[in-house]
Amino acid sequence: MNTCIITGNLGDDPEVVFQDGEKQITTFSMAFKSGKDKTSWIKVNCYNRLAEVAEQYLHKGAKIAVGAVLDQNKWENEDGESRSNHRLLANTIDFIKTDGRGFDDEEAPF
Repeated sequence: MNTCIITGNLGDDPEVVFQDGEKQITTFSMAFKSGKDKTSWIKVNCYNRLAEVAEQYLHKGAKIAVGAVLDQNKWENEDGESRSNHRLLANTIDFIKTDGRGFDDEEAPF
């Protein structure tokens, strides 16, 4: 089973791209504690309705919990060397602390 739950803070505002001109993908980097005195970073990709929610309600510094699948991305660089990194493909986002951006008094994001 491949399930991750990571709690951390966004390092910057989310970025939005459209795949095939229609499918929205929202990405952001998230900092999390990976040891007593160590902070690590990971990219998070959101799709479908979750991509829209992330775009509208998340911001740099927001503290969230992400439920996701861990994915390895592989490619070759310009010199033909193999490269890889890991990213999270988000299934859920729990809002722990935000500055309230995007929220109306009567509106709930989910």
